[in-house]
Amino acid sequence: MSFHESQNVTSDGPIDQPAGDVPVVAELVPDVEVEVVSQASSERPGWKRRFRAIGRWVVLGGLMLMTFAFLSSGLSPNPSAIPTLEIASDSTSTDHSVLVQGNSPSEAGVPAIENVALRADGVREKKPEDVLRERLAEQWRLSLDERGLEPAPMADWLTVCRRLSLALVGTGLSLEEIRSLQRVPEAERVSVHRERLLNSDRFHQYWAERTARYLVGADEGPFIFYRRRRFRTWLSEHYAKNTHYDDLVKMLIIAEGVWTDRPEVNYYTVTFDSGDDGPDPVRLAARTTRAFLGVRIDCLQCHDDFLGNVSLGNADWMVHCTDDWIPREHRVSDDSLPTASDVGVLREGSQEDFHSLAAFFTAATSEGVQGLRNQKADYKYQFLYEDEEVQVEPDVPYRRDLLPPAREQKIRAQEAGDKSEVDSGTVGEPGVAPEGVEAESASELPHYLSDRERLAYWLTHPENKPAARAAVTRFWTLLFGQPPGIETEYGFQVGEVDNLPLDIPPSPMIQTLADAFVANDFNIRDLIRWITDSPAFQVSSQADFDVTEQHELAMAVFPVTRLRGEQVAGAAIQAGRIKTINRDSSFLVQLMRFGETNDFLKRYGDLGEDEFTQQPVTITQRLVMLNGKMVAETSKPNPVLSAASHIEMFSENDEAVVRTLYLTVLNREPSERELKHFVSRLKREVREQNEPATSRNQEITDLMWVLLNSSEFGWNH
Repeated sequence: MSFHESQNVTSDGPIDQPAGDVPVVAELVPDVEVEVVSQASSERPGWKRRFRAIGRWVVLGGLMLMTFAFLSSGLSPNPSAIPTLEIASDSTSTDHSVLVQGNSPSEAGVPAIENVALRADGVREKKPEDVLRERLAEQWRLSLDERGLEPAPMADWLTVCRRLSLALVGTGLSLEEIRSLQRVPEAERVSVHRERLLNSDRFHQYWAERTARYLVGADEGPFIFYRRRRFRTWLSEHYAKNTHYDDLVKMLIIAEGVWTDRPEVNYYTVTFDSGDDGPDPVRLAARTTRAFLGVRIDCLQCHDDFLGNVSLGNADWMVHCTDDWIPREHRVSDDSLPTASDVGVLREGSQEDFHSLAAFFTAATSEGVQGLRNQKADYKYQFLYEDEEVQVEPDVPYRRDLLPPAREQKIRAQEAGDKSEVDSGTVGEPGVAPEGVEAESASELPHYLSDRERLAYWLTHPENKPAARAAVTRFWTLLFGQPPGIETEYGFQVGEVDNLPLDIPPSPMIQTLADAFVANDFNIRDLIRWITDSPAFQVSSQADFDVTEQHELAMAVFPVTRLRGEQVAGAAIQAGRIKTINRDSSFLVQLMRFGETNDFLKRYGDLGEDEFTQQPVTITQRLVMLNGKMVAETSKPNPVLSAASHIEMFSENDEAVVRTLYLTVLNREPSERELKHFVSRLKREVREQNEPATSRNQEITDLMWVLLNSSEFGWNH
C-alpha cells in the first residue's frame, strides 16, 4: 500500500523523518514568493552615477587638451625658448663662471665677453679666428677674380639656417625653431642656430651615422663579431664630448678588446667575414687610405700602377709651410723636412706600397673570447711575377720621415752607435716629448711604439698634410653635400671625397682650413664654424646672371644638390610637426618617426657609403613622394599630430595660414605672387566654384602636399 503525503517544507525547521520504511514524496509548494532587492541600490540616487560618469569624461577631456596643447605649442614665440642675452655694461659686472675650461663660450650656451687685446697705440688687435675668416673671404674673392666669375649675393638667414639643419641634423627647420630665432637679432641668428645644433643630441647621432658609413660601411657585417649599433653609439658619445679628430683616429687604429665591450674594435671586426675569423689587412688598408688619407690605392693590391693614376711620394705642397698667421709652435721646421732629394719627387705607386701599409694591420689578431689583441706585425705576400711569398715590412706610401722607427730599427741604430734617431724623441723616449705630445705625458710613453701605434702616430702627425686635407674635405662634403672642386689638367672639375691625388695640390681655401684645423688641435666643431662662416657657405644659390657649373665649382654660388634619402624623410616628417622632434619629444612621436623613416628609405632607396654620388631622381622616387604613405600622412588633417591642422585652427587669417605653411615646409616666406595665389584659393567663394566644392581644410591639405612634392623641397640650395 502506498500513499502520497503532502508536506510544506519551510526554512523554519527540519523535515520530519517518516516512520518505518514507508516512502515519502515531498511536494515543495512555495507559499510566498520572495523578492530580494538590494538595499544599497535602492538607496543610491541616480545623480551620483551620472556625476561619476561626467567626472570621468572631464578628466579624459582634460588629458586630451593637455596633450593637444603640448603638441601644438610653437605656433607663436615661446619666451622661454631662448635664454635672455644680457651683456654687462662694464667689465666689473662680467660673470666669467660660465667659461668652462676646455669648452668655447659658445659651447657653454652663453655669449662670451672676451678680453680684447690692445696694442700700444690703442688699436684693437684681431683675434686669430677673425684673421682666419678674413683670409678665407679674401681667398674666395681672389679665386673668383682669377676665373673672371661674378659672385651671387649673400643668402638670407633662413636659407643659411636651413642649410645648417640639413647638414648637421638631416632635417629642415621646425616652426618652433623659426619662431625662436625671430626673437634674436638678425645678425646673430645663424650663429645662435648653429651653436644650438652643435650641442644637440640630433647632431651627435646624425653625424655618428654619417661617420660610420665611411668607416665601416652601411652593411650589417658579420653576425656575431660585428655590432654596428654599438659602434654608431660610441661615435655619437664622442661627438657629444667634442673629442678631437686625431684622438678618434688613434682610438680606431690601436683598438683592442672585445667588440661588445670596446665599440671601436668594430672597425676591425667588420672585416672578419673575409679574414678567416680575423681582421682582413687588405680591406683595412683600402678602407684606411680612403677614410683618413683621401687616396685610392686599391688597384695596387694586384699590380703596379702602369697608367699613372696613382702618384705617391713627397709633393712640394706636402712639405713646405704655409701661412704666417699660424702659431709658431705648429709650423713646419726646416729640421723636420725630408731631404732635398725627396722633396717634389713623385713616383708611380707599386704593389709594395699597398701591402706595406696592409702589414700594419696584421698586428691586430683575434684571440677568441679575449677579442682583439696587439701582436708584432707578420705579413707575407707573393707579388706579381714572383715565385714565392716574401716578408713585407710595415711602411707608409709617403712622408716616411714622419713614421717612428720600429723596435728593430732602433736596436740596429743603437748597435751602429747612431744615437740621432734614438735621442730625437720621435719614438717616445721617456722624458723626451715627441712632437705633438705634451711634456707631462712623455715619461709615460714606452721605449718604442707598436706597429699600430706607429701608424696612428703617422696618420695624425701635424705635418701629414694629405691626412689633414682628407679630413677637411670630408667635413666640407658633409656640410655642402658635394666635395670641393679641384683644378686638374683638364680644367676645374668636381672632386671626390675619397680620391684626392697627391700630385694635385688643394685649393687655397682647403689648405688654409687644413692648416688651421691642425693648429687648433683637430677640433671638429671649430672647423664646422669656420666653414659655415665662410662666404662660400653663405652665398646664395640664385643670381641675376646665368649660373654655370663653373660658378658652382668655384663657389661663386652655393651648389644646388639633391637631398639624400634620410634628409628627405627627416625634412618631411619634421614639416608635419610644429615642435622640434628630438629626444625631448614624446615616445610616440619618436617611435612614429623611426618607423616612417625606415619604411620610406626601403622604397625611396639609400646609397649607403656612396651617399655623395650625385644621381638623377628616378621615376620610382618621384612616385614614392607623390603616392607614398609618408607624404600622405604628413599632409592629411589630424587635430592632434598634424601641423596643417594646427596652423588652420590657430592662424588669424588666410594670409597667416599660407605664410606659416611656407615657413614650416620650405623654411622661407612666400613670394608676393605665391601668397596672392594661395590666399585666393582659400576664399569661400573660390572654393564653392570648384567642381566639386572643396572645404578650407581640404585646400590647406592640398597646399601642404604640393609644397612637400615641390622640387625646391627636395634640394639643398
